[in-house]
Amino acid sequence: MSQIEAVKEKLRVIRILRLLKKNYTYEELSRITGLPITVLNRYVRGKVLPSTQRTKELIEVLSPYLNLEEEVRRRIIFDKHGLFDNLKILSDSDLMSLIAETIASKYREVKIDKILTAATDGIPLAIHIGNELGVDVVYAKKKREVGVEKFYEVNYVSSSSGSVMTLYLPYWAIKKGENVLIVDDVVRSGETQKALLEMCKQANATPVGMFFLISVGTVVERINEEYNIPVDVMIQL
Repeated sequence: MSQIEAVKEKLRVIRILRLLKKNYTYEELSRITGLPITVLNRYVRGKVLPSTQRTKELIEVLSPYLNLEEEVRRRIIFDKHGLFDNLKILSDSDLMSLIAETIASKYREVKIDKILTAATDGIPLAIHIGNELGVDVVYAKKKREVGVEKFYEVNYVSSSSGSVMTLYLPYWAIKKGENVLIVDDVVRSGETQKALLEMCKQANATPVGMFFLISVGTVVERINEEYNIPVDVMIQL
């Protein structure tokens, strides 16, 4: 293990402890890990990093208590109409980092040049995954950016409003021959995500996979069948 990988493992332990601290008391974490509360407190606050050996031990001990799917479900807030808010997921930097690590591990052996998403809610997730993979993140917008001369432009009909929507992505954002991972926080009808796939086609780039934090209904199966690319989802509602 390289020094960088060792440090990443240590930071992962810190993130896990911070995440578990939201559901467990220090006393409970102390019983789970066998470590004094004062030591756990220093880890959670980022004052010190555990040793390499302790990092290995903590990951082994804490892993059974870490369920990212459950953490995501716990943070989804539904209103009386059945609509949901996922801001508590996107705003939790430790949770997002751990999710990104999990997704990035699936694509370590895949050559990825860019991560593509749509503004705005897909951006935090895409940034975290891009950081883990060490690749740039680009995102399509619903308005033309001032100062950009040429765009990839895709029109689609929104099933929720019945209106024609347009996504714009600067020409420089994706190049011919690049491998693209498409990421978004939520997929409902699949219209926005199909528009992103169309942008890849316009750019002569190759979509090598898609990841959605939350999927509603069976749209993911339809996308997989229609485009024949790997599609991963963390939570299906």
